Amino acid sequence: MSDKIENNIPNELRGIVDIVYLSRENCKITEKNGFIGLRAIIDKPKDALLTDEKAEKDEKSDKPAEVPNPDIPEGKMEKIADRIFLSRAFPFDMPYDYISVLDKDKKEIGFIRSLDDFDDPDKTLLINELETKYYTPVIKKIIAIKERYGFSYWKCECEFGEKSFTLQDTFRSIIKAHNSNGTERVYILDVDGNRYEIPDVEALDRQSYKKIELYL
Repeated sequence: MSDKIENNIPNELRGIVDIVYLSRENCKITEKNGFIGLRAIIDKPKDALLTDEKAEKDEKSDKPAEVPNPDIPEGKMEKIADRIFLSRAFPFDMPYDYISVLDKDKKEIGFIRSLDDFDDPDKTLLINELETKYYTPVIKKIIAIKERYGFSYWKCECEFGEKSFTLQDTFRSIIKAHNSNGTERVYILDVDGNRYEIPDVEALDRQSYKKIELYL
């Protein structure tokens, strides 16, 4: 995580939440039947460490002592998840950085600073999962935009053909981001939660640009 973002984490929160970072050093991405999972060696939660200490002190316990795995360092644990879900913290500005990794119960397992922290084939599996979840049709041409009672009704030509959708509060539904070459990228969120993308708004044909210019 960048110093700027890490520095913005309140000190009081740092003591409450232990962020588990995942990378090639401690995590292996798995794939089975088209679903991705993971095997990771992570820090034991503080409550688990306290439980271990209590068990060691409880001489009257009838429960057999857990045999430690010599391959796992003290204070660490192995986490195995057959199915994981990925969630972008900054889906528009940094789609391949700051990724939350959740288990099947949607509980966070850990955090990926950057997909560059993984090598292939793990990195490719993660990218494919993100591209599937966050599939965003590309708008090639804006055919028409009509406004009525706080809604705007769009008819566009996308990569797969014509598509019509509706926006509520149009100005807030259009999110601008900058490409690395300085051009402007636009994301559009419709009332059903679907995303659409214009990779370079200035590359639109003149008529399309005039239709969207008001909202930029």
